[in-house]
Order: sequence, then C-alpha cells, then structure tokens
Amino acid sequence: MNQAVQLVNITRDLSGKWMIPILLNVESSGGRFTPLKNALQIAPSRLSDNLIVMCTAGLIQQQSPFERNHPLLPEYKLTEKGLFMKEAALVLSHSEEQLNKGFLAGKAWNWPVLIALYYEYHEFNSIRRLLDKPTPRIISTRLNQLHNQELVEKELISKPRPKFNYLLSKEARPILQMTNQNLSGLFI
Repeated sequence: MNQAVQLVNITRDLSGKWMIPILLNVESSGGRFTPLKNALQIAPSRLSDNLIVMCTAGLIQQQSPFERNHPLLPEYKLTEKGLFMKEAALVLSHSEEQLNKGFLAGKAWNWPVLIALYYEYHEFNSIRRLLDKPTPRIISTRLNQLHNQELVEKELISKPRPKFNYLLSKEARPILQMTNQNLSGLFI
C-alpha cells in the first residue's frame, strides 16, 4: 500500500466529531465512562455509541470486571492500534491549530481530501479514485468547503474541455508537508 493510501486511511478513520476527542481523553479520564463523558461534555448515549464503534475498530477495549477499579463501572483502555491512532490524532490536532480553520477532522473526508491534494491528486476523478468510498457529492462538498476556508484553490482549465484542478493553498502546503512528515514518521 502506498503512503498516500495509508495516510488517507488513517485520516479517514480519525474523522468524525468525537473520534479524536475520545482518543485524546480516554487515558486522562482513567478510562472511566463518567469522567470521560464529563470531560467531553457529550451525551451518554453518544459516548456509548462511539465507544462501541471504537471497540469494534480495535482502538479501545473494555476491561474485564477483574481489571477495573470498580467492578460494576465500565472502563476502557487504548489498544496498541489505539495508541498509534492517538499519536496520529495528536498530529492532526497540532496541524489544525496551525491551520487555524477549526476542527477539520469533525467532518468526514476533510483530511483525506487534503492528503490527496498534498500527494498531487489534483483532478476530481483522481481524488475520487484515491478516496474510493465517498460519493462524488461528498467530495465536491468538501472541496468547496475547503476552498471557502481558503485551504484549497480552484484552477479552471479550459482545454480540451473545461474542468477544475484543485491545489492546496500556499498557506496550507507547508502545514500539510509537516503533517505528512509527522504522520509518516509514525510508521518507523
């Protein structure tokens, strides 16, 4: 699997409103449900749903009653894969601070689109083939939103027939380069 595909998959897996906040806070809350819920200010049902998804994905595991501080209260801990994804989440969080455009990972496909552009997938169809799963409408929506946030530039190509090429903005490119280096460094 080439590096662009690996980074697209990692950033896709970290997408969503709660994935990164849960990964970054599960250890500091002692892995306990209520302190985690309170730290994130999340509804219990939403946290429960996200923890189930994360358990299924192998990012966290629910500890057995014998491993817990209190046998009746659920506790979670990061798996090896979860620790890796936590490091990736830290990289994305740091990059988002530098970009200063809000919580980009909160919406699915923002980061995968940015990674695709960093790896010079400039045409809509090449981005679509790399990302594989999202609908054309989602990709188009994300490209337009990222363009409105001044992270992506559109370039109209008129020949042989009109189309847009998408490029990272001059301000976003060095930050994405650093993001790429830091995420790639996690594989070593």
